[in-house]
Amino acid sequence: QVQLVESGGGLVQPGGSLRLSCAASGSGFEIYAFGWYRQAPGSEREFVALLNSDGMTTYRDSVKGRFTISRDNAENTSYLQMNSLKPEDTAVYYCFAAAARNYWGQGTQVTVSS
Repeated sequence: QVQLVESGGGLVQPGGSLRLSCAASGSGFEIYAFGWYRQAPGSEREFVALLNSDGMTTYRDSVKGRFTISRDNAENTSYLQMNSLKPEDTAVYYCFAAAARNYWGQGTQVTVSS
C-alpha cells in the first residue's frame, strides 16, 4: 500500500510561482512513474505532467515551458514546479503514482488570482 501526500498549494498572483510536492510512503513498493493531474470546478480532471522511470517527461500543451516535473528517488517524492502561473491554472492538483497499482493523493488547491 502506498500513501501519497501533496503539499505546496496556495494562493498566488498571476505570473507567480508555486512548487507542489508529492511524498510517497509505505513499504515494499517501487514507483515507476509520477504524474500530476488537475481539476477545476465544473470540469473534468485533466492530465498535467508525467515523469516515467526512464526520465522522460510529458506535459499538456498549455503548461509546456512553464511547469517542470521532477522526482527525488531517495525521498520517493515528486515535485511540480509551476512558473508564470495564469488564472486558468486554478484547480485542485492531484499527484498520481504508478506502482503495482495506481495511487492518487488527496489533492492540493492552487488558486491564481490578483
